[in-house]
Amino acid sequence: MEKSSYDYLVLGSGVAGLRAALELSRHGSVAIITKSILGEGSTEYAQGGVAVVLSDDDDIFLHYEDTINAGDGLCDKNAVLTLVEEGPKYIRELISNGAKFDMHGEHFDFTREAAHSVNRIIHARGDATGHEIVRTLKEAVSKVTNIDKLDNHFVVDLITKDNKVYGVLVINEINNKPEIYYSKAVILATGGAGRIFKRTTNPEVATGDGMAIAFRANAVLKDMEFYQFHPTALHLENAPAFLLSESMRGEGGILRNIKGERFCQNYHPKAELAPRDIVSRSIFFEMLKTESDYVLMDLTHLDSDFVKNRFPKIYSTCLSYGIDITKELVPVSPAAHYYMGGVATDLWGRTNIENLYACGEVACTGVHGANRLASNSLLEGVVFGGRSAKAAIIDTKNSNIYEIDFPIDNHIDLKDVDKLYDDIQEIMWKNASIIRNEKTLKITIDFAKELLDNLNGKIPVSRKCGELKNIATVSLLLSLAALERKGCKGAHYRDDYPQKIEESWHIIFKDGKFSPLIG
Repeated sequence: MEKSSYDYLVLGSGVAGLRAALELSRHGSVAIITKSILGEGSTEYAQGGVAVVLSDDDDIFLHYEDTINAGDGLCDKNAVLTLVEEGPKYIRELISNGAKFDMHGEHFDFTREAAHSVNRIIHARGDATGHEIVRTLKEAVSKVTNIDKLDNHFVVDLITKDNKVYGVLVINEINNKPEIYYSKAVILATGGAGRIFKRTTNPEVATGDGMAIAFRANAVLKDMEFYQFHPTALHLENAPAFLLSESMRGEGGILRNIKGERFCQNYHPKAELAPRDIVSRSIFFEMLKTESDYVLMDLTHLDSDFVKNRFPKIYSTCLSYGIDITKELVPVSPAAHYYMGGVATDLWGRTNIENLYACGEVACTGVHGANRLASNSLLEGVVFGGRSAKAAIIDTKNSNIYEIDFPIDNHIDLKDVDKLYDDIQEIMWKNASIIRNEKTLKITIDFAKELLDNLNGKIPVSRKCGELKNIATVSLLLSLAALERKGCKGAHYRDDYPQKIEESWHIIFKDGKFSPLIG
């Protein structure tokens, strides 16, 4: 079996992973390991923008306060302060590296999204912000000679011993052979887990891999019940759940039920600009009330040229499905979008496993609490991607690379993996998504447990089989945490315990055990 060594391994190549790799490359050799191609992930498809204090009409405290309020009492205040204070520096660095954000004259074209108190969202080419950030970081990475890009390499597991990480086991999808990579430090930047649900805005790569491999390595996972469902994804038969950005409502878009009635104001004073969890549930309840599978996004009252220029990607995508958003109402419904929970870290991305760091959506820094503020995710990725790398550099300054044995002789290959993949996504969407209760959660728990009984302790022989194992793992963690939290908080809603939980406490998993603990 082929073995290689690098000073640092970065798993994932979105905003967090690419930013971490650039920082690490100043101090040693780096391998960016990605199961698809460089840059493929949720960052690439992020539309809305970046929330950052760069306007004279804004200040750090306002951004801090908006983030805390959206998080519904579960944000780590120090993490939020770190994000909003360091965010401007990291965004200016991106700009100096060539990122081009939309301008209004000599100033940024700031916009507002749900739950923000002022206009502070910067965006690129209207609704292509994530693509612009990835383009900038990929270009910077391409100029660095000591960064190797390992595309089509699926990470099966972390190699650990005595609570310390030494490297990773991967499947090289080019030749379908296992390989081992050793390093001084491993940075998890693998993104989220939207693909545990049937309906999601996430790309195919978002299967919770980083969370699952960290869990199996005995890392602490935190807040796994808190999954954010974006209120407005395209709802058409045979079409993907294409995201219709939050900024569409920020620019004046209105949500109507199938009777043509505006309804968001009946659920919250901020109407369409209420926090995402509230808008998603408002849509869900309105769909139940009107016996429909969708509601309607209305932009027809806005200037058509403005809509086309502000949302060029959304306009062209909807047009390809026969909908002119400047003239017609768009059918939308909620879809799984972002994981607030993940691998527990400190403010520098450190996990409880020595030399293992996590940043971006795979991590739970405490920035988002129980519900993420719109457009904070890209900022979190760049800030904590940089901070995680800096911590890894300092922590491993005098460390060496060690090779330790890792058994790979017990393999598993499932013939019906595609059906099981579809089954668990369907079950999770029906039973553990926007509205939950004990009965439905126990259905997902039983299914995931049975699936894992056939997979745990065995090495998958294919990426698809490995992803299924990871999806089942994360699905079980989410469902167990959701069952444990008897009440409503942020994005977590139980209709059998509809009362709001005012107290602030967290659910964690540790030592690789499917046993939720209050921590």
